[in-house]
Amino acid sequence: MVRAEGSEEFAGLLDCFVMKPSRSFASDNNAVVHPEVMEAIGRANQGHVVGYGDDPYTESAVRKFREHLGSDVEVFFVFNGTAANVLSLQALTRPFHAVLCSEMSHIYTDECGAPERFTGCKLIPLPAPLGKLTLETVTHAYHGIGDQHHVQPKVISITQSTEMGTVYEPAEIKALAQFAHERDMFLHMDGARISNAAAAQGLTLRQATRDLGLDVVSFGGTKNGLMGVEAVVFFRPDLHPSGPKPGPPGAPELARDFLFTRKQGMQLASKMRFLAVQMEALLTNDLWRRNAEHANRMARLLEEEIKKIPQVKIVYAVQANAVFAQIPRPAIKKIQERYFFYPWIEEESVVRWMCSFDTTEEDVRQFVACVKETVEAG
Repeated sequence: MVRAEGSEEFAGLLDCFVMKPSRSFASDNNAVVHPEVMEAIGRANQGHVVGYGDDPYTESAVRKFREHLGSDVEVFFVFNGTAANVLSLQALTRPFHAVLCSEMSHIYTDECGAPERFTGCKLIPLPAPLGKLTLETVTHAYHGIGDQHHVQPKVISITQSTEMGTVYEPAEIKALAQFAHERDMFLHMDGARISNAAAAQGLTLRQATRDLGLDVVSFGGTKNGLMGVEAVVFFRPDLHPSGPKPGPPGAPELARDFLFTRKQGMQLASKMRFLAVQMEALLTNDLWRRNAEHANRMARLLEEEIKKIPQVKIVYAVQANAVFAQIPRPAIKKIQERYFFYPWIEEESVVRWMCSFDTTEEDVRQFVACVKETVEAG
């Protein structure tokens, strides 16, 4: 390209590619750790305490979960979301069982076969309009019951918010829970972005999980400002038609052997206090909600500004902190020279842009300006 003297259009495009910004729109995994979380880690970084979770920091974090979700929940901290999902499903199943999930679900598309390898179960991917399973799709997949030649459906697994940035309504989750429980199945939630979904709907964490009939949730922290910790949370089946089942005093039956499941899954942290204090910080002073609300708000701002560009089309409803857009194919790589983000449906030129708790309005406006300059330049 030869610069035309005095060309404002070229100058703007050149500015777009001068230097890479410190924040991208690829994933909320790429964000920094929230300062309040770093402070919590620092406070815990003194003296000796017993390892493997038998420490006051871990006890305090579990109490914080119980304040939010109920006094009888069982909570186990792990290092990452794949482990939370795999170990949750392992606790719910035997190898001849099947897990019904969205064809777009993280457990099916992005966990390298780990759920099937470590549970021995078959994942059955189902069509999921706008990323959400429906009663119609799970009903269609529920067959072969009692037939020794077929895997037996045992778990419905949903993601909240979904892989397409959409959010299940409470009534939709309740209906899936009822369907599952009436058939002696379980409902699992991949809650990597449960905070974003709850904040988007104005719900408490309990209203967004336990009160809807979930049996276990993989509770996300890393995508919402933590350094690296997720939680597996088991609920008492108080909404199950048959009521609570026998088990150790004060512990849901499903969690009975989870200490061993976690250890065999190589997810038992020796210095557990440093995982635990992150989660306690997230659940203190509404940090989970503040972070999620900000990320969601930045996604709405991004949507509003992108809609002003005729060559770009928003393809899914922006309900949490994700924006999916269809942009001219030649522009994708040009924009990626400055901003890191992922293509979503390459053959349709659909990309995904994620906002985080540390995304600023200036970040959004600079990014939109880059997109605008690029697509208009052709």
